[in-house]
Amino acid sequence: MYAIIKTGGYQFKVEQGMKLMVPRLTGEEGAAHVFEEVLLVAKDDKVVVGHPFIDGIKVVAKIVEQTKGPKVVIFKRKRRKGYQRKTGHRQHQTWVLIEKITKG
Repeated sequence: MYAIIKTGGYQFKVEQGMKLMVPRLTGEEGAAHVFEEVLLVAKDDKVVVGHPFIDGIKVVAKIVEQTKGPKVVIFKRKRRKGYQRKTGHRQHQTWVLIEKITKG
């Protein structure tokens, strides 16, 4: 059984027992998080597609770790003018463990 959920503007295919990195979620490590925006659920050959979401289906996950992604370097330069600027950015991310996909 798998489901497709929407979080942080992205869509993820999840299964029970799967460890997944998603954009930052609020909550402490070890806390439970419920994804209610489920787009699709499939079990064996039966597939249910939402319009846009499926009512009554929830994906329960446990927050494993709050972390940052890899550094992205932004470098600006204009030739022959002596202009250079270097900045960086690290996106906040959350590791979650999918515990179950439930009805209701």
